[in-house]
Amino acid sequence: MLVILKSPYHVLSMLIITVGLAAVGDYVRPPVGRSLFVSLADDHSEKASQQVHISLAGDAKMRISWITDDMTPSMVRYGKSPGNYEAWAAGTSSSYRYILYKSGHIHDVVIGPLEPSTTYYYKCGLDESPELSFRTPPAHFPIDFAVSGDLGQTEWTKSTLQHIGETGYDVLLLPGDLSYADFYQPSWDSFGRLVEPLASQRPWMVSQGNHEVERIPLIHRERFTAYNARWHMPFEESGSNSNLFYSFEVAGVHVIMLGSYTDFGPGSSQYKWLESDLKNVDRNRTPWLFALVHAPWYNSNKAHQGEKESTNMRDAMEDLLYNARVDIVFAGHVHAYERFTRVYKNDANKCGPVHITIGDGGNREGLATRYKDPQPNISVFREASFGHGHLRVVNASHAEWTWHRNDNAQPDSTWFTSLASDSACVV
Repeated sequence: MLVILKSPYHVLSMLIITVGLAAVGDYVRPPVGRSLFVSLADDHSEKASQQVHISLAGDAKMRISWITDDMTPSMVRYGKSPGNYEAWAAGTSSSYRYILYKSGHIHDVVIGPLEPSTTYYYKCGLDESPELSFRTPPAHFPIDFAVSGDLGQTEWTKSTLQHIGETGYDVLLLPGDLSYADFYQPSWDSFGRLVEPLASQRPWMVSQGNHEVERIPLIHRERFTAYNARWHMPFEESGSNSNLFYSFEVAGVHVIMLGSYTDFGPGSSQYKWLESDLKNVDRNRTPWLFALVHAPWYNSNKAHQGEKESTNMRDAMEDLLYNARVDIVFAGHVHAYERFTRVYKNDANKCGPVHITIGDGGNREGLATRYKDPQPNISVFREASFGHGHLRVVNASHAEWTWHRNDNAQPDSTWFTSLASDSACVV
């Protein structure tokens, strides 16, 4: 893969990446797709919005995030018909520095209350910004989730996004590893432009992965600088003290986003928050309960075996999720797809969560093609191909899961029954 080294800073970044990736594991990756870098159009105004993405922000509200090169008002005008903005809201702006890089002005505005299943037209900041639109999720079942991890910025990513855009999803869930900027901050800007056509139209709910850490000893000691500045999730609304773990509810589903790369042991802020959040889940109001991590707790791929973010986190938190009757745990990190049966403590258990690894979004590192042999009994389906998942929660008791390859094939499809509807698992 040809890498254009644009500056001494970029050279340093590539050296750090090379050292870090050399220790990933003993599997061999296939050739990767061409990397992409999305630049602004030559006539793009420095006062106009770019990198727009939206996320759920509490009951009937939406967070609108965008970047401008010039300082402009952090304001969103919105309404139910094109050009007719009946309401507006103001927010805040910020920026960050990373070695020699300084970000643009990052704007953050929460709008609402909004009606469910409704298209809103909106404009960020000044008139130089284009009019965009989004559709709010439904208030009740059915609801459709797109699920994809380890996206990156390659031709495969572009294909994955194209397929996701054709599904008519309501909310996207991303279990970590977004831009693969890996210290080179302009790649965060490129990623924001790459996903804007989708992320500005439907809420994207994301968590962090190892590629978001971006800590360089002695040079840049803060972790998750770019991620926290650019992808503000509703942690405050869910009682969390960190953007690295939070929860939200939508249309009868409670979703918990956990941080694999922050403290998770008993006594940690994340552990205490998770205990509290699970105690407050009302399965009458939200009969479905999902969790997302980055590093998978169950994995029969030879990639990323024995990492503490997987094994230690499972040891610390598996009992909490099992006792709360979490239905599904989504993970990324391993660049392949794998679905497990309901499992607890390494054994099949009809009251445990289904574990699904879906780190196949399109990253630049390629696929993890080597699996343990024989296939464990608890592993139902596994394949190293780029693709995405589609979860349609039909009602309080049934949901249909389909994994799609980017070539439009659907090699894995199944139905799930919520644990809240199974009398043998009710606690």
